[in-house]
Amino acid sequence: MLQLGLRLHDAEKLPLEQLLPLVRQKGYTCTHLALSKALPQLPCTPGALTPGYANYLRNLFAENKLDIAVLGNYLNLAHPDDTVIEASLEKYYAHIRFASLLGCGMVGTETGAPNTTYTYCPECRSDAALSAFIKNLTPAVRCAEQYGVTLAIEPVARHIVYNAKRCRAVLDEIGSHNLQVLFDPVNLLDLENVENRDEVFMEFIELLGADIAMVHLKDFIRVKEGHGLKSVGAGTGEMNYTSVMRFLKREKPFVYATLENTTPENALFCRQAMEKAYDEA
Repeated sequence: MLQLGLRLHDAEKLPLEQLLPLVRQKGYTCTHLALSKALPQLPCTPGALTPGYANYLRNLFAENKLDIAVLGNYLNLAHPDDTVIEASLEKYYAHIRFASLLGCGMVGTETGAPNTTYTYCPECRSDAALSAFIKNLTPAVRCAEQYGVTLAIEPVARHIVYNAKRCRAVLDEIGSHNLQVLFDPVNLLDLENVENRDEVFMEFIELLGADIAMVHLKDFIRVKEGHGLKSVGAGTGEMNYTSVMRFLKREKPFVYATLENTTPENALFCRQAMEKAYDEA
């Protein structure tokens, strides 16, 4: 069975002590926690992530029977400024240490872009960008090894690690059991491959299935602006999750699967839609 969760910053804007019971009442058993987004009123600098803070959160989530599935820290590890990279790595180290104290065991991140705006550019697909990302990711992985935490990278079609082969190359190059993958099927799609999405998903599962530590579930609709696809709540767009759910049912018992791009109004519907898709796969 899936352990379905909610991205906490998609939920109601309430103090955490009031919010967690609502999340649990909607049938979720875990959360994706991005401190800067879910708790914007509190500092999340490396110095703020103390054992006391971790234990406060750990106890509060446990009281509400919610796991922290992953601690999000989505900073650009391909930024062209070395001083920015150094500061970002300090935040990764702090989040990894904090994750170990929280008992969640996983820090999630995307794979960056070789510019200051963290936006798509043709250079994202260059070998130079991939090498820079691997170079800057490696010390964060070594820190994860020291703390017994999984660092999970999330491929995105418009970032440096944009497909399964590119992701496989990162894992093979770094060669650590503490580096795994966060599988977000919709993030692998753009207008170039959306019509062949089942092939995209199956290639990802074939090359990386054993390394998938967690799943993000959302949906997409086609729009005229941006890059042509807009993320929406799971079950409210064009996605057919049959092939993904079959894989999860067969290979990933009790895997964390957190929903993205939900709203407080559709969070219950989205959970039920994913439960139905899993049951019918």
